[in-house]
Amino acid sequence: MNVFLVGAGPGDEGLITVKGLDLIKKADIIIYDDLVGKNLLKYSKEDAELIYVGKRKGKHSHKQEEINNILVEKAKDAIANNKIVVRLKGGDSFIFGRGGEEVLELKKHNIDYEMVPGITSSIAVPEVSDIPLTHRKVATSFTVVTGHEAEDKKENEKQVKLSELNANTIVILMGITNLENHVMELLKNQNRTVDTPVAIIMNGTRPDQKIIKGNLGNIVNIAKENNIAPPGIIVVGDVVNVLE
Repeated sequence: MNVFLVGAGPGDEGLITVKGLDLIKKADIIIYDDLVGKNLLKYSKEDAELIYVGKRKGKHSHKQEEINNILVEKAKDAIANNKIVVRLKGGDSFIFGRGGEEVLELKKHNIDYEMVPGITSSIAVPEVSDIPLTHRKVATSFTVVTGHEAEDKKENEKQVKLSELNANTIVILMGITNLENHVMELLKNQNRTVDTPVAIIMNGTRPDQKIIKGNLGNIVNIAKENNIAPPGIIVVGDVVNVLE
């Protein structure tokens, strides 16, 4: 196999899988995202080709079509010259990582590949912050959603309706930029009040991780006071304070 889609984990270099790290060490070409822990790249070969294709709201970034084209081009090169190409994505490739879109592109060109799962930040980041997404006394269900749907979707096409989610715990990825709107939508659910606990974890599992806590009534102001900015994860529900 020449082509691997590897989940890099949530940011801490120690949270990548053994198989993922082994492929980084062997790779001739690494195509990596913005949220990949930069310390992981130090394990790459000296002559490895490192290609940054980061995407970050408000900054110049590669469009998904461009990333797909780069991946296909490098995959063909790897196959023709017996190289290894690793597509390295933060967290897990299939959890809001657009890995599915990249797989479809590879399939379109009849390119074989192997998936290497990664630890998703949606679970790992709350966990290292002492927030269990489930807890027998307060939460027997959780839902993970994106806080930033595709730009080309019209309002009536959006799939995430926070007001309709009834899981005990809600995890919102990529939601800090639209925090105020998300809070308003969450409060439309009759099972939530302004006292519903909320945590925001910024730069989770990294040395500069920062966590703030509040509730749906005050979290917007607390986030502003603490200069909370992406990347970060929002956790809503009683699990936020269950271990205190």
